[in-house]
Amino acid sequence: MTTTEVAKDQEYSATELIALEEQYGAHNYHPLDVVIERASGAWVYDVAGNRYLDFLAAYSAVNQGHCHPAILQALVEQAHKVTLTSRAFRNDQLPLLYRDLHELTGFEMALPMNSGAEAVETALKAARKWGETVKGIPADQTEIVVASGNFHGRTIAIVGLSSDPQYRSGFGPFPAGFREAAFGDIDDLRRKITANTAAFLVEPIQGEAGIVIPPAGYLAAAAALCREHNVLLITDEIQSGLGRTGKLFAFEHEGIRPDMVIVGKALSGGFYPVSAVLSSREILGVFHPGDHGSTFGGNPLACAVARAALRVLVDEDLVKRSAQLGAYALERLQQIQSAKVREIRGKGLWIAMELKEPARPICEALQQRGVLCKETHATVIRIAPPLMIGREDLDWGLEQIEAVLAG
Repeated sequence: MTTTEVAKDQEYSATELIALEEQYGAHNYHPLDVVIERASGAWVYDVAGNRYLDFLAAYSAVNQGHCHPAILQALVEQAHKVTLTSRAFRNDQLPLLYRDLHELTGFEMALPMNSGAEAVETALKAARKWGETVKGIPADQTEIVVASGNFHGRTIAIVGLSSDPQYRSGFGPFPAGFREAAFGDIDDLRRKITANTAAFLVEPIQGEAGIVIPPAGYLAAAAALCREHNVLLITDEIQSGLGRTGKLFAFEHEGIRPDMVIVGKALSGGFYPVSAVLSSREILGVFHPGDHGSTFGGNPLACAVARAALRVLVDEDLVKRSAQLGAYALERLQQIQSAKVREIRGKGLWIAMELKEPARPICEALQQRGVLCKETHATVIRIAPPLMIGREDLDWGLEQIEAVLAG
């Protein structure tokens, strides 16, 4: 094949497709060897026609279920009109997304981006700019406190504030200005805040770390501490937000109101990369034309998709569904008597099974029984089905877990 030719599609087996991926793709993931070609609701289908119950929901990106018809319709209709204008011009969908986000969340302003990592970077930039221009921190001395065990994305700045050695190894040097406080330890947070601290960035529940829930009262105490020291509280709700924990946002479990909230993943229902930073006029007002931007951020296709995804969350009452089904699933899993299990914990339809042994073989055994989930940090399995999952499907999936852990 010459450089001007493109290979025509043909029928490939799963083995052949895996071989192509291994040959031509960078090996920065270790996926289960299931090759999915279509999906609907809580179910996915591989190239051989086998059906699997999705207990990961693309790391909470498909809270509304795979290929939700209402979101699909919005995508198709908008794609026939205009997909991209850049922010050099205005479009008719962006102001409506701003309105919808405000009406749903109460935050005064939003700044749309694409990936979750981009939204985190946006929040970090806003916090630094606010620190200098509003709080009065001397130039280039602004600090941001982060939590140990965090996961906020994969950019250089973000892996630089990670405490996971693998995320950092080989990628330095890293940007300065970040301090780490032990997650869940309010006294350590108090020690790490200085006169130059502009913000505290935290996941209300740590997802990649294994659905780690802080002690009750920690977030409320952190919010009070931030107010006392004129420090912005930034919550990363990319995985935990938009219904996953049984509340619209996980911070609501402690009745607090962060200064900035980062959203992504389920903001598009899995159709398109859409993220955003939600905040006040005072904070996002530090940005002026030319300070920050994105060619694709806030494009009309993304906005139309996000608006439909938000409508589905509300119209189908998925937040309440997550709370009810999550409480049921957590109670059922906690009743499992197995020498393999160390702890079962969770909020809403976001549950961790921490094992006393490697989790990968358990995930592979579940795959053989028609359930897809994924290990994190070697010994933890996350259970996070789409929030629209039916009770019968959820029961069937839990039965497979019970059978594998009993084996």
